[in-house]
Amino acid sequence: MQTEVTPPRFASWEEAVQWLRDRPEQRELVLAAYYDDPLPAAAERYRLSEEWTAIRALLPPARTQALDVGAGRGIASYALAHEGYRVTALEPDASALVGAEAIRSLAAHSGLPIEVTQEFSERLPYADCSFDLVFARAVLHHTRDLTAACKEFFRVLKPGGRLLAVREHVISRPADLDAFLKLHPLHHLYGGENAFLLEQYEAAICAAGFQIEQIYDPLESAVNFAPHTLESLQREVAAKASRGLPWIETAVSTALGWPGIWSMVRPLLARVDHRPGRLYSFVANRPC
Repeated sequence: MQTEVTPPRFASWEEAVQWLRDRPEQRELVLAAYYDDPLPAAAERYRLSEEWTAIRALLPPARTQALDVGAGRGIASYALAHEGYRVTALEPDASALVGAEAIRSLAAHSGLPIEVTQEFSERLPYADCSFDLVFARAVLHHTRDLTAACKEFFRVLKPGGRLLAVREHVISRPADLDAFLKLHPLHHLYGGENAFLLEQYEAAICAAGFQIEQIYDPLESAVNFAPHTLESLQREVAAKASRGLPWIETAVSTALGWPGIWSMVRPLLARVDHRPGRLYSFVANRPC
């Protein structure tokens, strides 16, 4: 009989990720989070993913200077550089596995125009109006001051520039935060996870001066539901709706795949979706 291993608490995110990578049963999670090596292969897999394909359609026409906030290992920096941007990657962690040194290694290996700054998003060391794009993947919910971070993003964007804040954890009420943290597959290893109400994100983005162009709900775009494909997402919805009855699951899954059915059902599902920590994405612009 296999004994279940209780994960320890770690002093750094690098130690937590290394522990995950050393456990074969966590391989799927490691791949989904792009924590696998070699890093160039993981970054290329992200660039070719359905998530990035959906993000690419949201990039602004001006592709000169991009700031990748909370850049982690640099997978988004790599993808942005392939889109023609000169990328500045902001990452406070110095780690060679999940931080600034990993990004520098990736930039050197790929030869792409990526520079690295070790700093936090609430105090950006850049001049006003420096960037065409601020990209933040799973960053806002980690900020110590959500409003201050959004104001800094606004300040460093050029007039007409765009903020893409994607894959942000949302809760329906403050009491749901504890439930989200208990369910999160990584929070127990190191801590640091968080979630806000949808209206808190909206208020912070608007208070900074942005005009919100689009908010994508959890089921609306691969930006949020990746690594699911649309087909696998529909199968999961059908499985939950079937209450364990295979014939209902098959019928619902088939129906959701019909043209037009999903577009009608999805908004209804989003209204009743109160999963703690579900993902939303925001497209906002600095007015000209």
